[in-house]
Amino acid sequence: MAHILELLRVGFAHHIIFSAGLLLIMGFILGQLSERIKLPAITGYIFAGILLGEAGLNLIHHENLQQLNILSEITLSFIAVIIGCEFSFAKLRLYGKRVILLTLVQMFLTFFMISIGLIILGLSTYVSFLLGTIGAATAPAATVVIVEKLRAKGEFVDYLYGIVALDDAGTVILFSIVFAISGSVISGLEVNLLEGIFNAFKEIFFSLLSGAVGGLLIHYSTRKSHNLGEMKIITLGIIFLTTSICLSLHLSPLISNMTIGMLLVNLSRKNIRILNALQPLTPPLYALFFTIAGTELDLKIFTSGYALLAGLVFIIMRAIGKYGGVFATGHMLRLPNRISNWLGLALLPQAGVAIGLVLFVQGSSMVKAASPEIQLQITEMINIVLMSVFFNELLGPPLAKIAIKKNLRRR
Repeated sequence: MAHILELLRVGFAHHIIFSAGLLLIMGFILGQLSERIKLPAITGYIFAGILLGEAGLNLIHHENLQQLNILSEITLSFIAVIIGCEFSFAKLRLYGKRVILLTLVQMFLTFFMISIGLIILGLSTYVSFLLGTIGAATAPAATVVIVEKLRAKGEFVDYLYGIVALDDAGTVILFSIVFAISGSVISGLEVNLLEGIFNAFKEIFFSLLSGAVGGLLIHYSTRKSHNLGEMKIITLGIIFLTTSICLSLHLSPLISNMTIGMLLVNLSRKNIRILNALQPLTPPLYALFFTIAGTELDLKIFTSGYALLAGLVFIIMRAIGKYGGVFATGHMLRLPNRISNWLGLALLPQAGVAIGLVLFVQGSSMVKAASPEIQLQITEMINIVLMSVFFNELLGPPLAKIAIKKNLRRR
């Protein structure tokens, strides 16, 4: 067996197409096995990635993963458009205020629960606050995949998509404010708080603007077309361009593509045919997205006792904040029990946004120029987030699936 693995590593694993094919096949096999034991296919995809990555058989070269990450960006673009399409003005009028309140309460409660829990544990205040903001983020990819797999719709899904969309936008603002405050500790210099807040709102504004332009271009380019092939080409081209512009200008592709979806569904209900045309492309992208995520999980984080304890506190406090915030607010708003009691569970998955924020901290010029002690604290922070992502991506989707099935209504 060892000889065969070595032959694969030396003879084939260097090729990116081999890596993509292996990720798809193993993701499919373990995804099917997961569904047979009543777990979401996502769980199987992630296990497939762990098995094939450095933590397992080491059959996927790091260089290939870096190139395959472009597929992750494409997948997130599709997911964001799908979420945006749930934001019809009719639904916003019906649920808007309640969705905003639910989002704000669970986001700030999660932030405070994580921050206070980690401060009590002994982490520095600024690291605890940064982790609190990162913990507030959710994982839209897992949510969309489970909803689509179950073919669920209705009031519960409307609330879920609304919170997921607003939560990540709110997290970007909250993170920017906290990072601006923490910057004075990290760099030892005074950092302008107002400038940090301004930059957060500027990022969101230009993300919305780029999405609005993209949505209008798709709508007016396809509104008279009846050829699904032409519609696919135009839509994919504009989504790709919008995403690349956002990445190049350090804007949020998630917010931008959600804006595209929201504009499309509100400009004309006919635009749903665009999503229907793109639907066949999504299953292999979802499989690759989560298997790639699995390969990037490093099991070495479990060798440090302190990181393990801090990670468990982070996970528990995050779960209390997410679930408790929605539960309390839902009952205060007199939402149906099936929504108030289960919606919080569907917000537990955590992945891309959280990892993106912690990598932003790691890569910032302030951290690179900081003292060795500060850099060690940032390394601890990264390990805590990775541990949380590991647990929440494996346990979050099954819990989200249970919550959605409790409110299931077939399309």
